[in-house]
Amino acid sequence: MCATAAAEKDGSNTDWQKVIDELGPKFAERAGDHDENDTFVFENYAELKEHRYFSAQIPTELGGGGLLHSEMCDLIRRLGSYCSSTALATSMHQHLIAASVWNYKHGNPGQKLLEKVAANELVLVSTGAKDWLESNGSVERVEGGYKVSAVKIFASGSPAGDMVITSAPYEDPEEGWQVLHFPVPLDAEGARIDEVWRAHGMRGTGSNNIVLEGVFIPEEAVVLKRSQGEYHPVWNVIITVALPLIAAAYVGIAEAAAEIARERAKKSPTDPVLPILMGEMENQLAITQVMHRSAVAHANNWDFEPTVENGNKGFIHKTVIVRSAAATVAKAVEAAGGPAYLRSSPLERLWRDVTAGNFHPMAEKRQQLFTGRLAMGLEPISGAARD
Repeated sequence: MCATAAAEKDGSNTDWQKVIDELGPKFAERAGDHDENDTFVFENYAELKEHRYFSAQIPTELGGGGLLHSEMCDLIRRLGSYCSSTALATSMHQHLIAASVWNYKHGNPGQKLLEKVAANELVLVSTGAKDWLESNGSVERVEGGYKVSAVKIFASGSPAGDMVITSAPYEDPEEGWQVLHFPVPLDAEGARIDEVWRAHGMRGTGSNNIVLEGVFIPEEAVVLKRSQGEYHPVWNVIITVALPLIAAAYVGIAEAAAEIARERAKKSPTDPVLPILMGEMENQLAITQVMHRSAVAHANNWDFEPTVENGNKGFIHKTVIVRSAAATVAKAVEAAGGPAYLRSSPLERLWRDVTAGNFHPMAEKRQQLFTGRLAMGLEPISGAARD
């Protein structure tokens, strides 16, 4: 296969700025209907898949598009300005890819998953946010592996998912309570999706429950075993690469809301208060953008060490970004006035969507506890902060 044909096949020559410019307006047109009807953004996923978006961040030598982490953050930010749900749901896939790329680049297991995704343009689904340190479910040791039963909530992108990356607690007779991490094909026997997602905002993400009922997990599929309830260095990798990708969706939301407010404000040039509100909005937007650029730079395109200090910086960035993004949208709504409160206004939807930001780990007060304990020379996680 010639180099040009190979590039076309793996997407490595894709002009992603052009793709988003073409697809974004269509996503924006559909966003209101998905919000109104609580429907998943299937069409958007299908169109992104045609351009090999889901393997775009995978290194070219493994069959992917070779995008840098920083470039994917920018793509998700731009998607967020068109369709909040598409940006957020796909960020969950992309953060799993980003963590696997870090592992691959640092000599850890990850290559096999990346090659499988690239070969088949698979969509990955994450359940790690709610599982956190303890995880949930039950695990039975059987010949050749384990049988796992669990209900995993907030599984964004699940309606279009091919494989879930998840975990479950297991009481090892010698090591005590462990958490096992493993992938599960969503067409595996005993795996199903419980379509329960009806939310205040981000209604198109399909963040349903994934139900595992006696699903067999081969021993060789377990990629990590860690002590239950303890803060493992793997989190420092995940946090550092994941949160800039996830937060990018909220930066895009804030930018979209600010642009709507600017256009509306131009129609009221004599309003004596409006310039103040707009100035407040612009300040909050600047904080959002600057802190996101800092978070992306901190991840350094996978060139970082998995230290707790790096994880802590990732958490701090996320808190400030989503808080200032929410403040930006709130000011945009205030500047736009009463019409922004109507369901017919895109600002009303953006206002609801942006509130989801604080629910991604860690929520603000838990982050402040984590960060504050480190500042005091303590371990970052106490028993009271593990859930």
